[in-house]
Amino acid sequence: MGYSWKFQAGVTGDIKKLKYSKIFLFLFLSVVFSSCAKKNTDSAGYTASFKPVFDSVTHYYDLNQPEKAISYLDSNFPLLNDPSVNDKFRFYAFHYVYWQKAKRDYKKALPYADSMLVMAHKSVVKEQYAANFAEANYAKGDTYFSLNQYNDAYQCYFQGYLMGKNYLNQASAADYTYRMGMIMFKQGHYKLAAGYFKESYAKSLLVKDDHGFVWFYRRQELLDNIGESYTHSGDIDSAITYFDNALKYVNANDGKFKVKSQYIDIARGVIYNNKAQALIALKKYDEAEQLLKKSIAINIQKGGDNGDAELAQLKLAQIYLIKGESGLLRSLLSDLRKQLDVIKNDNAEADWNRLMGSYYLKKNDLAKAIVYTQNYNALKDSTIKRLTLLKESDVNQQLANLEKQYQIENLNDNNKMQSIYLNVAIVCAVLLLAIAFLVWRNWRQSKFDVAVVIMLNKQINQQKAELERALDEVKFSSREKDRILRAVAHDLRNPLGGIASLTSVMAEESEHDKDLQSQLILIKQTAADTLELINEILEATNNSSSALKRQSVDVNALIANSVELLRFKAAEKHQQIVLEGLDHPVELDINREKIWRVISNLISNAIKFSPVDAMIKVKAVQKTDSVIISINDHGIGIPDNMKDKVFNMFTDAKRSGTMGEKSFGLGLSISRQIVEKHQGEIWFESEPKKGTTFYVSLPRSVKQDAGHDQLPAGKELARH
Repeated sequence: MGYSWKFQAGVTGDIKKLKYSKIFLFLFLSVVFSSCAKKNTDSAGYTASFKPVFDSVTHYYDLNQPEKAISYLDSNFPLLNDPSVNDKFRFYAFHYVYWQKAKRDYKKALPYADSMLVMAHKSVVKEQYAANFAEANYAKGDTYFSLNQYNDAYQCYFQGYLMGKNYLNQASAADYTYRMGMIMFKQGHYKLAAGYFKESYAKSLLVKDDHGFVWFYRRQELLDNIGESYTHSGDIDSAITYFDNALKYVNANDGKFKVKSQYIDIARGVIYNNKAQALIALKKYDEAEQLLKKSIAINIQKGGDNGDAELAQLKLAQIYLIKGESGLLRSLLSDLRKQLDVIKNDNAEADWNRLMGSYYLKKNDLAKAIVYTQNYNALKDSTIKRLTLLKESDVNQQLANLEKQYQIENLNDNNKMQSIYLNVAIVCAVLLLAIAFLVWRNWRQSKFDVAVVIMLNKQINQQKAELERALDEVKFSSREKDRILRAVAHDLRNPLGGIASLTSVMAEESEHDKDLQSQLILIKQTAADTLELINEILEATNNSSSALKRQSVDVNALIANSVELLRFKAAEKHQQIVLEGLDHPVELDINREKIWRVISNLISNAIKFSPVDAMIKVKAVQKTDSVIISINDHGIGIPDNMKDKVFNMFTDAKRSGTMGEKSFGLGLSISRQIVEKHQGEIWFESEPKKGTTFYVSLPRSVKQDAGHDQLPAGKELARH
């Protein structure tokens, strides 16, 4: 919706322009119209960071400080993080109000109305699109109207009306009929104007009243507008009835909006002014005089509708002229002159010159009377010229043409849709014939197909039986392989252990022969490495065949035990192991020895592949249904081409440690087997030359206390 026209006619019956303080009506009405058809969700409403900006900018407009409003907006809007479509739409709307209302630079206002329309097309839900599209079109139409481009204005209004009509947006429809009433009034079609205002009032009652004051203010204005229309059409009794209804409505709601009491007083003063015009038409000058004085007392104040006060003073001056009270007339016109020099009002300026001419005519000062009368005629001619183009514009014909054009476009669209439906029907018919033919052909082949299926089913059953026998043989062969491998490894372990022990003794006894000693140490190390390989082979074969014996194990104690046993190994490389256990004791139903083996193996790898003086961090985190243990190092990392191989048995993704430690490639494979037997998971994250973090996730025991089953603070560990 565009800005709201304030409708209060003066002595000449023209429409007055709003003060800056009325701009808040546009701002709040815009919020109502854009929110009445949608819910304020993250995707279709204002962001939390924009709402304080909106409130501050609106506050500056309420204080008649539009420059501060725009300066604040331009300074703070770029600071918003990811503003929504509605945020951007309202940003352009604020700028539109500034140029359209505060500066009255309509050519600069028009691009902002276009930008509002662009943002409306980016709406994410249809209700948001309907509200924003209607508002943007009304704003653009108001600017075209101010530029006297009436055909373009009517087209924009009609587009906004169609959108509100199609989406049952009563706020949009009320705003459209309001504008039509304003146009009819300006063209002098007062009865038509009254009809539009009544329709707008009726539709406003159907709008969900999310912002009570805004709709209260609009409704009292519409009641007042209806009275104005009847005043100019000569139906004075009806006019007074509507003015009284407007006053009753304002007085009945006065206590609801104490914060906005100044605006309620302004509205009351304007109604007094307009009712006085009707009383003047009935020649009830004394009653009219009292109402005009009350109106002037309200709106002459700072922050009041000073323009309306000027027009009320002119009406009071007219009464003084009729009653022959020259002294009061001259004093009032003198005061009014000072105000007009500060607050420009073309309509009031013309009538002021007319009344000054009449005053000097009664004083028989014809020379001055002629000067003021000529000024009046010149100003009046200028006003008439401005209204001529509007009065020559047949808005009803324009709207009828637009309606017909819309109907023609709908018919064209319907024809296109019917053509599409016809083509689809033809295609469907062809497809149905094709399907019928295929069904018939398949039916003929069905007996043969059934026979083939039966034969194939027999073959499949035979192949299944053969595969089951082959699988049993593979399982038997695998068990035999594991048995032979365990036997060989077991038989080799004792001799290799003896070789390692013997070479150790010989190395100590041959300390004077350095060459021999180094060779014996090499034999000892080789025997120890081979013995470790044999142990890993035995572990791998045992894991694949042995049943898992579970017991309740305290996680913190298990990890601490593993860390303490490996601190000495880390100390050989001047490394430090930091342990961060669980906040509360948690027991898991696991095989203590095997999980201890997994943790120890991962810590040993971290020691092996970390440099001297490095820090290794071991951490346990409690989740809802699991415990996650992580081992983090800052070592050499795992290259990308090896990441998918590290868990394979006898993998070629094995490297020496930072001090030449041997790696056989079985440890991680064994660890994965153990973890998976516990229905857990093991994964890692690694960057070459920056370090590696291994994660082990073990399921929680069902016996755990629910009071400890809470997620710890911190970020969820990501899986590789």
